[in-house]
Amino acid sequence: MIRNTYNDLLEWKNRPGRRPLLLLGARQVGKTWLMREFGRNEYENVVYVNFENTPRMRAMFEHDLNPNLLITMLSAEYREEILPAQTLIIFDEIQECNSALISLKYFEEMAPQYHIIAAGSFLGVAMHPGYTFPVGKIDRLTLYPLSFYEFMDAIGEGRMKEAAKSLDKKLIQSLSIKFTELMRLYFFTGGMPRSISAYVQRKDFNEVRRIQTEILSDYRSDFTKHITAPNIPKVGMIWDSIPVHLAREKKRVVYKNIKKGGRASEFENAMQWLFDTGLVHKTSRVTRPEIPLASYAEKDNFKIYMLDIGLLSAKADIELKHFLNPDNSLFGNFYGALTEQFVIQELRAAGFSPYYWGRDKGEAEIDFILQLKGEVIPIEVKSGIRKRSRSLDVYRDLYRPNHAVRATLNNLGTAGKLHSVPLYLIASLGEIVQ
Repeated sequence: MIRNTYNDLLEWKNRPGRRPLLLLGARQVGKTWLMREFGRNEYENVVYVNFENTPRMRAMFEHDLNPNLLITMLSAEYREEILPAQTLIIFDEIQECNSALISLKYFEEMAPQYHIIAAGSFLGVAMHPGYTFPVGKIDRLTLYPLSFYEFMDAIGEGRMKEAAKSLDKKLIQSLSIKFTELMRLYFFTGGMPRSISAYVQRKDFNEVRRIQTEILSDYRSDFTKHITAPNIPKVGMIWDSIPVHLAREKKRVVYKNIKKGGRASEFENAMQWLFDTGLVHKTSRVTRPEIPLASYAEKDNFKIYMLDIGLLSAKADIELKHFLNPDNSLFGNFYGALTEQFVIQELRAAGFSPYYWGRDKGEAEIDFILQLKGEVIPIEVKSGIRKRSRSLDVYRDLYRPNHAVRATLNNLGTAGKLHSVPLYLIASLGEIVQ
């Protein structure tokens, strides 16, 4: 599978001020495969340490954190000569060994010539109380599930991906039906590597759904490993409520939809824990669309989406036939929820931090707004080919933005300051909005 983050790793390798790299992401998004593939292609040799299944290595790091001594011990343990710039050292599941995490600080200070990539899930690295984090001593990257462009590459539709990235209006319009079909397939399959592999190898949709269900079960099991007992049921209730919130026309989190009589004070810690794990995407409301948007984000008004659209489809138990049938009404408003899930996933993978805009009385709401090239860009999302949006009209009348985006299944085009962006091209937003 071709991952866009591979290019980020190449940039890191060649960076003059390179520091040890921490690759973060939820479990099963492909961190281990990417590190090993990068090492195999770009280095003479690789020393791979997995702290989850090698207690002997955990003990080694408890003994001494002097980088030169660690290099000697690793070289002897794995029978590999470790050379600067020629050997990639991989510390996998680093959340299982806090001393190894701390060692990155000393490698940065005392032995920066060695190339080290460490990986861990947000569940472990970010959430263990008492862990010492090497602030300011590491570089960081986050790996998400495969984006739609990566998905097309993975299933053998690389030419379609290149057509999309060309932004050739006539070519894209001629392929619009095919793009829509692939997008619907992605809605079901999602971007988790195991799910995509099952589709590519066997075209077995039942196997895809079985894998998705297994991943969801694994995530729930992880809750019990990394969270205090009183919060476990609360996190579970929030996790299970995500499809409920997204099915509503106004998708803002309402605590009584999590639990009868539920209040923010009861769920605040559990909700924050779930944000920190990276298993959900959060978009906060802003009432003043000004830069920096983070300064105007409201703490108590937000929406939540899942990490992956395929996992959301599995959690909501939506059958394959609904994705392949062009009649979206088969599952009503939830198709709009999946469309928003798709867009936020694409925006996050492209490096954006989206918010949403809404008026106090709720008479107008923009699905996403983000900062791009020094401006605030509103994005209205529609699941079909609907051309008008009252909320976007209200926003434009109020704030007169230089650029606004309507993401639908309409063709790519621009009329004045309004950009019509097909949903399947939303990852190219930065190139479209000029």
